[in-house]
Amino acid sequence: MDIYKEPIHYQNPVLCIKVWQFEAQKTAPSAPAQNVRWHYHKEVEFILVRQGVQELYTPSHSYTLHPGDVVVVGSSQLHRSRFVGSEKVVYIVLHVDLEPYFDAAMMRYYRHFSEVHHPLEELNYMFRENENARSEVGRIIERIHDEIIGKSTGYEIAASMHIRHLLLTLLRGDTRGLLQAHDSVDLGVMKPILDYVDDHLAEKIEMEKVSQIAGMSYFYFSKYFKKSMGESFTDYVNRKRIAKAERLLVMSGQNVGDIARAVGIENMAHFYELFKRFNGCTPKQYLSKIDGAR
Repeated sequence: MDIYKEPIHYQNPVLCIKVWQFEAQKTAPSAPAQNVRWHYHKEVEFILVRQGVQELYTPSHSYTLHPGDVVVVGSSQLHRSRFVGSEKVVYIVLHVDLEPYFDAAMMRYYRHFSEVHHPLEELNYMFRENENARSEVGRIIERIHDEIIGKSTGYEIAASMHIRHLLLTLLRGDTRGLLQAHDSVDLGVMKPILDYVDDHLAEKIEMEKVSQIAGMSYFYFSKYFKKSMGESFTDYVNRKRIAKAERLLVMSGQNVGDIARAVGIENMAHFYELFKRFNGCTPKQYLSKIDGAR
């Protein structure tokens, strides 16, 4: 299957942003629709269509985007797009690593924007149901594009402000409460723990070792993690293991047993149980959904 990890080269490394306007058009009215390969990247992606019709696919959803429509794709989420019709398609793509924007004022919302419980894709309901939120996010994307491309004096400050305005708009437009506030997360304590988990998913991860990294007792760390992240440490690790397994499943060509071991799960029954818990389907059904998306 033709899937790859897309490298994102920031126009300004300090801002952790890449934003660009693209144009695409069929070479002839009878030509087949142009498809972009399945891919993923660490950065969250926003797409604003300005002209024409674009289709976007993830393993669980498909979107048909017309002028003025916006869609968000979460961090490391597989996706691909397709241009339909004979009209030229003009669209802006914004890639942003949100982590640098989690300052003290943002930390109450860290675990939701970092997709611990819900993929950011679930926020796309907002753009279907709330015209004001959709229009405002579209305007913000355009402003970020203009600042980064124009590079006027102070554009770094302006772009950074617009990213925060974007996050605020999502927070206030989220009528389903996916981004509810919670107790603030101490990123200085939590980041080394989350990085350790990401780096050791193929191994056995002992909570005793992680509690030492946090400088806490086993018992206190267990309570601290659940209060900070809204789920137990074990559930968090399992969620990360299955997310990695999803990407390996469609990228590596390995069999399911090898993939389970590659994400640190030796017991196959447990692997299938976890995969179905987080995806609502088996690995085979997950691949069928990927294959079925045009």
